[in-house]
Order: sequence, then structure tokens, then C-alpha cells
Amino acid sequence: MKFLEKYDFNKEQIADFLNNSPKKLIDAIKEHKKLVTENIAYLKDLGVTNYQQIFLEYYDMFLNDHSNFVDIFAKYDPKDLIEKLEKNYRIVEYL
Repeated sequence: MKFLEKYDFNKEQIADFLNNSPKKLIDAIKEHKKLVTENIAYLKDLGVTNYQQIFLEYYDMFLNDHSNFVDIFAKYDPKDLIEKLEKNYRIVEYL
């Protein structure tokens, strides 16, 4: 999961993630690393500053096809969405 370091995840976050996530999901993330990194990069490029928290809490959504992932967020005004996610990243489960 070293690829997460490229997106500013620290070693402690990665270790906690690996220790607290189902092996099957970790294997899926490793297998689909390119897709996961595309989706993380999308949030980062959008301007979402707490994309790490979102990934660590809702990692399974990062396995969505990239176009479907983008569609989840594209329905909203980017500035408004970023503001709301920064106040409470858990709203992502209602998008």
C-alpha cells in the first residue's frame, strides 16, 4: 500500500488501515491500485483537502469505476461540495 504515500498518507495511517480493514478489501484495493489512485487523485484535484479521511472511512467506494466515481461528485457544485466535505466528510455516504 506504499502507493498511498504518494497521496500524502503517512505510514501510521496506512498501518492502521491495513490492521483495521478486511483482508478481502485490502486485496481488492491492491489488485485495482490504478483505479483507486485515479479516484483519490480526482478528489485531490477537485480540491477536497480531507480526501485521506474519506478514503480511510469509505475505502470501498474508491473501487467504483472511475466514471461512476466522478458522477457521484459531479452532481454538485464543486465549491459547495468541498465546503460541506471539509465541515463533515461523512456526508459522502449520502451523495
